[in-house]
Amino acid sequence: MTIKQALRGGELVLGTFVFEFATTGIGRLAAGAGASFVIFDAEHTGWGWETLGRVVATTRPTGAEPYIRVPTAERTQISRALDAGARGIMIPMVDSAGQARDVVRWAKYPPDGVRGAAFGVAHDDYAATDNVAYMRAANADTMVIAQIETVAGLESVEEIAAVDGVDVLWVGHFDLTNSMGIPGQFEHPGYLAALERVAKAASAAGKSAGFMAGSPQEAAMLIAKGFRILAYGGDLWIYQAALRAGLSEVRELG
Repeated sequence: MTIKQALRGGELVLGTFVFEFATTGIGRLAAGAGASFVIFDAEHTGWGWETLGRVVATTRPTGAEPYIRVPTAERTQISRALDAGARGIMIPMVDSAGQARDVVRWAKYPPDGVRGAAFGVAHDDYAATDNVAYMRAANADTMVIAQIETVAGLESVEEIAAVDGVDVLWVGHFDLTNSMGIPGQFEHPGYLAALERVAKAASAAGKSAGFMAGSPQEAAMLIAKGFRILAYGGDLWIYQAALRAGLSEVRELG
């Protein structure tokens, strides 16, 4: 079952972000821990396409779906991420339905979009296959995640959610509070209302709302609001928190 199918069935889907540890084992480690997807970040890292291609390729066989967050909503970024083998893309700062429609067009093959065709490469595991059937399957299965992290995106969230081909509305919480003029105020009534609005817009359009949860407590709050796809933290923060906790416990023994 793909993640898109699981979400359509109302299941809660959990994964994680990777920002730092670009190793051939990181996707397998995440999958072994129970992650259903891994988002490799190209917005806030210095990773190039060779690095992204390697971590995606070593994640693909695990059963966890590899996604790439591209740095900008540009056709070349989207096409390269998908041709490198990502099973989905995350687009930062989607501000309008028009922008969302462009993203979908670039991510889908004809007749649904204008994605360039190259076969027998990384995205289809170098296989010789029925290319027309493959394009239909890719159009159906490729995940498109639009980030709502500006006031403009929030004000247009219902229209963005209605765009055919957008699968997930993902709140970028820090950027959203920055844009709202309440940086880091995650208990602010305006921010909490924004979470409610995104979740409702997604549900009304038959889509899913997503978020990177930093703790089980935050995840519980989001699930209660209707969020159905959550990334549990990111590699560097998970490692540091676990190491800090272990060192503190051992230090107390002495």
